[in-house]
Amino acid sequence: MPGALGSGVTDFGPQLKGLDKKRFTVVAFDPRGYGSSRPPIRDFPSDFFHRDAQDGLQLMQVLGFSRFSLLGWSDGGITALIAAALSPANVRKLVVWGSNAYVSQEDIAIYNSVRDVSRWSERMRSPMEVMYGAEYFRNTWSAWVDGISQFTHNPQGSICLELLPQISCPTLVVHGQKDPMVPSVHPQVLLQHIPNARLHVMADGKHNLHLRFAAEFNRLVEDFLLE
Repeated sequence: MPGALGSGVTDFGPQLKGLDKKRFTVVAFDPRGYGSSRPPIRDFPSDFFHRDAQDGLQLMQVLGFSRFSLLGWSDGGITALIAAALSPANVRKLVVWGSNAYVSQEDIAIYNSVRDVSRWSERMRSPMEVMYGAEYFRNTWSAWVDGISQFTHNPQGSICLELLPQISCPTLVVHGQKDPMVPSVHPQVLLQHIPNARLHVMADGKHNLHLRFAAEFNRLVEDFLLE
């Protein structure tokens, strides 16, 4: 499950290519309004994470997979947390990284610091502009910042805090120690509230640790899924 404005192709190239196809069937989906799942234009109502979770679960049912593991990065990790809580009979194991179950004022400051995509590096901005066009990308990213910020109105800034104890499957939380987007308190909260969770910290990892350290990440995931 990909991150904000992400898609299977943009977010998981090394996983789609590198995970062991003899042992795993790998499915990546583009949430509505992202990637190739357009139209519709992406919007961010208060339940957009739950909507993505239901979309993903329904897709797997249509494809004929009644039991599966979920891998979710960033926003996709939040979506995967919700899906695992809502549909425990279907989710065998869960891996999330770069994800958070609530939004704090510190998080809002981080999000607003990257709202202006014209200030992004060419390396980070170009793939999104190629996929979406400059205007759709700029407008949708700004709408995402507003969408994620609305959770501060919830008690404790919750996105899905109240659902974490309902996640019954074995869960691997991966965190990049140098992640500039997700403060280290967030994986600790996941570890504390998900009953069967463990935490793996990658010392040199940043937000895109699965891309930068793809071989190490893929081995970690495969070993966990095969336990």
